[in-house]
Amino acid sequence: MKTPIYMDNHSTTPVDPRVLDEMVPYFSEKFGNAASRNHAFGWEAEAAVDEARERVARLVGASSPKEIIFTSGATESDNLAIKGVAEFYREKGNHIITCATEHRAVLDSCKALERRGYRVTYLSVDQYGFVDPEKLREAITDKTILISIMTANNEIGTIHPIKEIGKIAKERGIIFHCDATQGVGKIPTDVGEMGIDLLSMTAHKIYGPKGIGVLYVRARNPRVQLSPGLDGGGHERGMRSGTLNVPGIVGLGKACQIAKQEMAEEAAHHIRLREKLKDGIFTRLDEVYLNGHPTQRLPGNLNVSFAHVDGESLLMGLREIAVSPSSTCTTASLEPSHVLRALGVKENLAHSSIRFGLGRFNTEEEVDYTIKRIVEEVSRLRAMSPFHKQAQRDSRNKQEVQPKIERKAI
Repeated sequence: MKTPIYMDNHSTTPVDPRVLDEMVPYFSEKFGNAASRNHAFGWEAEAAVDEARERVARLVGASSPKEIIFTSGATESDNLAIKGVAEFYREKGNHIITCATEHRAVLDSCKALERRGYRVTYLSVDQYGFVDPEKLREAITDKTILISIMTANNEIGTIHPIKEIGKIAKERGIIFHCDATQGVGKIPTDVGEMGIDLLSMTAHKIYGPKGIGVLYVRARNPRVQLSPGLDGGGHERGMRSGTLNVPGIVGLGKACQIAKQEMAEEAAHHIRLREKLKDGIFTRLDEVYLNGHPTQRLPGNLNVSFAHVDGESLLMGLREIAVSPSSTCTTASLEPSHVLRALGVKENLAHSSIRFGLGRFNTEEEVDYTIKRIVEEVSRLRAMSPFHKQAQRDSRNKQEVQPKIERKAI
């Protein structure tokens, strides 16, 4: 086994060698511009882009490859979807519904629209991170033009009831956008069955290259129209102008093809490793808490809070294991994750939360080593923590008092 061990696959994934092999020719001998339609170099590039569109469309259940719009990644896709709908349908209404635990690309896009006079409802979640479809239904007004709810949360892995949400949107004639960045390629995603009108995704979460993403835009029943995010050239059905990143698009297409073929087997592998990691930690340490739903979560996601441990100190002690904290650094302070706050997790536990993201190339040997190191570091840090020592004293005192109370009652 080699170190460092990578367990941060929700942040990014390594490029699968099969993806890289398919990309390489498009950096050199197949270098044409896909928009150059008057010679063989351009035709070759255009054909490769068309094949990639078909592969992406098959993975997400799009009715036509023409519904696949290439972008620079999920952040751009989220921005184009939300701001594009808001601008195009501004005469119809100015109300958007989203969720408090969405990715910042969605939340910040909504905040930007609020500064321009739009109204946004941020739905709360329960202790597991679920959105209640009935609360969503109650939030809809005659001015609602867009609902934006993610497939699965990038921090805690909770999978939302997307099909039910899509049904509500259809009943009310409202456009439904889904940031499916963490879900596509890991859990079955079908825009038709789920009632999704706009879907964001990116290649680097499914073992493809960075810098290339997709916005699925429904072409009929209903036809969704967007104001363009970029002007100049009319590429991508006029929604996103700019020379196409052909090598990246080829890599994304191959990554989607692999994901569709191997998703079920890979999910089973991830769940097996996740449960091994979870059981190994929870049986060896006390006062550890699972964040997110126990079962309705992404196959490779495990988010855990360790009481009486500082998350940053824990990460520093685990230099040979790549994992993520659930807190975000700002220039002024270290703030708890907005996702964990929305779940009602106490601030001290939010600061001690670690996200494990298991992926395609992780092994059981790596999980065993990670369990060992987590237990060692948490135990070491707790031994130095006055809060942990006080908690142990309180626990002992409680155990001593309890028998006396029971005897007195008898």
